[in-house]
Amino acid sequence: MAMPITSVTGRPGTHHFDAETPLLNDVVPGSVDFKGRPVTRSGSGSWKSAFFIISVEVAERFAYSGVNSNLINYLTGILGQSTAAAAENVNTWSGTASLLPLLGAFVADSFLGRYRTIIIASGLYILALGFMSLSAALYSFKSSDCQIPANNMACSPPQFQIIFFFFSLYLFALAQGGHKPCVQAFGADQFDEQDPKECKDKSSFFNWWYFSLNSGIIVALFVLNYIQDNVSWVLGFGIPCIVMCLALIIFLLGTTTYRLRIQSDERNPFVRLGQVFLNAARNWRTTWAAISKEEEAQGIRPYQGSQQFTFLNKALLAPDGSKEEWRVCNITEIEEAKAILRLVPIWTTCLGFSIVFSQSSTLFTKQGVTMDRSITAGLQIPAASLQSFTSVAIVVFIPIYDRVLVPIARAITRKPSGITMLQRIGTGALITFLSMVIAALVESERLKTAVEYGLVDIPKATVPMSVWWLLPQYLLLGIADVFTLVGLQEFFYDQVPNQLKSLGLALYFCIMGIGSFLSSFLISVVEKATSGPGQDSWFSDNLNRAHIDYFYWLLAGLSAVAFAAYLYCANSYIYNRRNSL
Repeated sequence: MAMPITSVTGRPGTHHFDAETPLLNDVVPGSVDFKGRPVTRSGSGSWKSAFFIISVEVAERFAYSGVNSNLINYLTGILGQSTAAAAENVNTWSGTASLLPLLGAFVADSFLGRYRTIIIASGLYILALGFMSLSAALYSFKSSDCQIPANNMACSPPQFQIIFFFFSLYLFALAQGGHKPCVQAFGADQFDEQDPKECKDKSSFFNWWYFSLNSGIIVALFVLNYIQDNVSWVLGFGIPCIVMCLALIIFLLGTTTYRLRIQSDERNPFVRLGQVFLNAARNWRTTWAAISKEEEAQGIRPYQGSQQFTFLNKALLAPDGSKEEWRVCNITEIEEAKAILRLVPIWTTCLGFSIVFSQSSTLFTKQGVTMDRSITAGLQIPAASLQSFTSVAIVVFIPIYDRVLVPIARAITRKPSGITMLQRIGTGALITFLSMVIAALVESERLKTAVEYGLVDIPKATVPMSVWWLLPQYLLLGIADVFTLVGLQEFFYDQVPNQLKSLGLALYFCIMGIGSFLSSFLISVVEKATSGPGQDSWFSDNLNRAHIDYFYWLLAGLSAVAFAAYLYCANSYIYNRRNSL
């Protein structure tokens, strides 16, 4: 007696029962192991697999944060760039790194699969960090005979080394593009939505996932930033390289426990999605009567499918009126396309949050450099390490949210998640607005202190104001992250079609990427608008003459407008599945 099974490629085959054949009620439907065999619920997936996957993500965040958090100081110090130019470069790079997950999602969902893409991306990470370490080593060697000028600015490295560093930096971004949309989606794939216990564990997975990766970020911001500022940039880039090597080994050790999702459709999911929009666009002149006739012919009832974006129903007809099967979309494919379109308003209105978030690794850090950072008489906290308090807030608040707030909300609302994903995102957006208001008030106070002590024209002097004044804005951003970032991750994973989970998380990362580009654009516009002959811009290299506080007020205003638009869009959003509520 033979039982049909499905391989990784989705092709049916036969398999004879033997001693190793798993019991049918223990087999996880829609998943196979790395050899294409059915997997059992007890022997694969769930938290046993999540441990290996979370390990590689913690290492990746350790490496990424170790570079991103202190990059503005590397550019203004070692490479000698101005504050505005460095902030623009950091935002442009960060934006690119956050957009590349779209490419990574396409490659993973269409060709390589998430498992292979993670391995290749990890290899690229190791290569990029090795190149960055080499670039820093070359500069250290070349600058050993360089005399430091009277103005205390470091000597600029040769042009080749600058180009080599930026090549390494963008190779690093490419690695992140393959890594980010796949690792979290691959981790979520380890939990079966059809099993009540695993479905509940999956909801907690997103919370504890963020808890774990922020633990890695905290270590990076304290340890790596100190090493970079006080010991060596070579070690500052080399240690993450070693950590990524170890993480890749750990990830590979978990191979036998992983569940790989079966691709249920022979056609590329991106091709399916694109075909719907293409057919609908080509049929834009088609009458609704013709569409209704086609729906009736296919037996599609009026209540089958969303009443939103009904223009996509034109994709039911072939563009030239022919009946070639490969050119006609079915109602399921059309509903998948509608699900993606429904995400666009939410995606757009969340950009205000991402613009604010971009400041934590740029302007917040430059503020901290000018302030009193003394911990003891001979020890100073690196300015970039203050970003760790955002992660500290996340690590502390996630258990409170998951174990205290959610059960309370669950008892009140009778919903499994306590509050909806959109309510969670909106709460974080409001807290983000408050953090920007506080940041503006603190910067105004810092400028007043500089004036009071006559330090306006002494940019290198330390303003006698404790750096801990910046703590509230970092902590509020961390709490906002627990609501907004985790909510966005779960929302975009949950609301996209099953075959496009990596795309869903890539869309989430693109919010952060576009936000970084918009931040860079705003800085460029404000820099040009506020600078002139004999006039300091808001981003003057002398921060005591700059007006970053004005920029923060501008961002607070934009956040308020974006939040109002978000409330309108969230109120009219129709969830893709009932269990998402």
